[in-house]
Parts: sequence; structure tokens; C-alpha cells
Amino acid sequence: MVKYILYKIGYALLTLWGVITVIFFLFTILPGDPARMMLGQNESPEQIEVVKKKYGFDQPIGIQYVYYLNDLSPLSFHSNEESDYTFLAEGKYSASPLFTLGNTTTVFKIPYFRESFQKSGKEVTAVIGETLPNTAILAVSAITIALIIGIFFGIISALVKDSWLDKTIQIFSTLGMSVPSFFSAILFAWFFGYVLHQYTNLNMTGSLYEVDDFGEGKYLQLKNLILPAVVLGIRPLAVVIQLMRNSMLEVFNQDYIRTARAKGLSTYQVIRNHALKNSLNPVVTAISGWFASMLAGAVFVEYIFGWNGLGKEIVDALNTLDLPIIMGAVIVIATMFILINILVDIIYGILDPKIRG
Repeated sequence: MVKYILYKIGYALLTLWGVITVIFFLFTILPGDPARMMLGQNESPEQIEVVKKKYGFDQPIGIQYVYYLNDLSPLSFHSNEESDYTFLAEGKYSASPLFTLGNTTTVFKIPYFRESFQKSGKEVTAVIGETLPNTAILAVSAITIALIIGIFFGIISALVKDSWLDKTIQIFSTLGMSVPSFFSAILFAWFFGYVLHQYTNLNMTGSLYEVDDFGEGKYLQLKNLILPAVVLGIRPLAVVIQLMRNSMLEVFNQDYIRTARAKGLSTYQVIRNHALKNSLNPVVTAISGWFASMLAGAVFVEYIFGWNGLGKEIVDALNTLDLPIIMGAVIVIATMFILINILVDIIYGILDPKIRG
């Protein structure tokens, strides 16, 4: 089992390294001078040279790549010369020195995603820390909606197999899987936030916290969570309905279900005590993958609803070519996606020895 876990961890690290490499070279070869992007219209040749030196932009792309890996790595190596980019400057790295060998200090640190080009030198870590919790809340809410409604309608659909109600549920679930999230977001925002606003009291746009009209502070606005959570949950909801229906139909044909019915148990008792828990395995498998992908899929939904999450931050950064934020956000999402999938694989390996070979 230990060998299996180490294999999965190694696979995760290799995958993450590949993601970081692709992202770095993809955005590094883009046209434009990062130093000019940071300085805006007020740059001078002297200022550009200072910025290039400070952030390592004056080095060949191979050296810049090594610098970037060193910044992201929790275990990193830093020069003791103040003129070097890797100098362990106070306020730049949150690090704990381990040992010094010659002119190089090895440290354990929080990954450094560098500074935003457009937010007056604000660290990317701080930007992600402010927006990622909102995205997580949105994703958890969407998954919760998908699970509760999906399991319920999946059971109903299985109980009334081939009836008009079953076919209606299947049509809507198929439609839910087919319609892109950005289209659903536009439709829901317009219909429930504008056309029916006087009845729903929901807004077309808005985040979890809003500033009051007098600018005196933020206040919680939970109603703004409803529409984006429902829209983001539509596709996993459709998947849960289909999986739950098929799994329930398969379980209903098992001998122990027929035995339970022969004992005189009601349909409700059969489902609650026997069928439900044995039908949830494929649903749990699908949801674990959907939760990870939601962090990426929330980009369009957050932007359309004005939800102040990581997805909206990525779109804003793309509009302003704020490359450090784009790169940092994509790496964080990729890391979470990989970790969730690896964790699920390890759990399956523990529960089913056949999976780990």
C-alpha cells in the first residue's frame, strides 16, 4: 500500500511539473515586455532596466525558468548576494532557512507566485487568498445542490422507469449536460435577475460580500449565491440524475432487494435501508471529479454573475495581461485538481486492493 501511495504522489508531482512547465513557456513567449506591463505609460529606460534586474527578466529564458521553479518550490535555494535575483530578501519570501553551503542558503518556504503587474506590486498569493475562498464556497454550494436534487430525481426516475415522468426527467437531464455553463448563466441572470426580479428579489450580478451604499463596510449577501450556484450545479446535477437512475435500476435487480421486498418491507424502507447506500458509489466517483473541474469551470459563471472569485480574477487578468496572476491561478487550480484526483485514487486503492494491482 505504501508503494502505491508513493507511486501516486510521484505521479502527481510529475504531472504538476508538466503543468508548470507548459504554463511558464506558454506565457513567457507571448509578445510584450513584462517590465513595460508593470510600469505602464510612465516607464523610462532606467526604470525598465531596474525592473528587469529585480524580476530576472534580463536573463535567458532557461534561467528564468529555473528561477520560476525555485520560486514555486517549497524547498528552494537562494544566493547570499543582494544583487542576485534569488537573494533571500525580507518581505519577498516567507521562508525558514535550513542550512547554508558556501554562498547558497537552502530554505523551506511558502511557494512564491511573484507580484501582480497591474495591482501595484500586490503579491499573487494575496490575490488568490482573497478570491479562492469565494470560488470554493460557490463550488461546494453547486455540488450540494447537484447531490440533493440529483439523488432525489434519480431515485424517482428509477421508480417510475419508462413512464412519462421518467422520460421528462431524462430529457431535462440530457439538456442540462448539453447546454454550456456560460449560456445557462446568461439565461438565468436575465430571466431570474431581471425579468422576474420583482418576484425573486435576486440580482443579475453580485458577490458574497457587498459594500453598502455609504461605503462604510461590507455585508454578507447570501442571495447572490443562489443563481451562480444553481447554474454551476446544472451539469453535475444532470450527471448525478443519470448515474443514480442507472445505479438504482441495477441494484433493484439484485437478489437481496427481492428478498427485502418478499419480507414485506415498503418501497421506502427498501430504498433507505438497502438500495440507496449501494447505489451511491458511482455518484461519489463522479462528484469527486466534478468538484475539481468546477474550480476551472467557474470562470465564466463567476464573470457573468460578477462573483468575486478566482475565475473572475483570471478573466480580469487576461484582459489586462496580468501574467503572474493568470499563471498563479492556473497552477493553483491544477494543483487542487491533481490533489483531489490523487486522493480519490488512494482512497479507492485502500478500499479495493484490486485497483492498486
